[in-house]
Amino acid sequence: MEFLQIISPEDYRVQEIYDSYCATFQEDERRDWDKLVTLFTNPKVKMLSVLHDTKNIGYLIIWELSRFHFIEHFEVFPAFRSRNLGSLITESLAESYPRLILEIEPEHLGEDAKRRYFFYQKNGFRLIDEMYVQPSYGKDKKPLSLWLLANHTPENLQAVKEEIYDIVYH
Repeated sequence: MEFLQIISPEDYRVQEIYDSYCATFQEDERRDWDKLVTLFTNPKVKMLSVLHDTKNIGYLIIWELSRFHFIEHFEVFPAFRSRNLGSLITESLAESYPRLILEIEPEHLGEDAKRRYFFYQKNGFRLIDEMYVQPSYGKDKKPLSLWLLANHTPENLQAVKEEIYDIVYH
């Protein structure tokens, strides 16, 4: 498993990532193209292509914050799902980034949400906030009630949320 940082929106992988990103994440759960490409100029965020057996199998958008890394988006491309690759990615990711936090839909929202929650639990994440609200990604997009998960126990949950709000969703 290899994580390759994409440093430019002109990289050939970015369009494949964006197409899958739009198909996988609801409108309110993602950035528009114009906002996504601005991430390439932000030193706190990385877009990583996930390479396995010489194939691009997915991507991560990950933020380097003060005491943890925040996974804004993580996807294994549909053609590579159900092969245990997501677990291999999270295991490998935790070796490089031992303090991870991410958002997911509450499990009661449906089978996909329940499956995702189980996946993250199985891979060492636990629920740290059931009342978390993801701020709006912009005009005509709604804030979302999500769950916050982590693979560690943050010392100050309120400070974690404030840092995510201030840096990721500013």
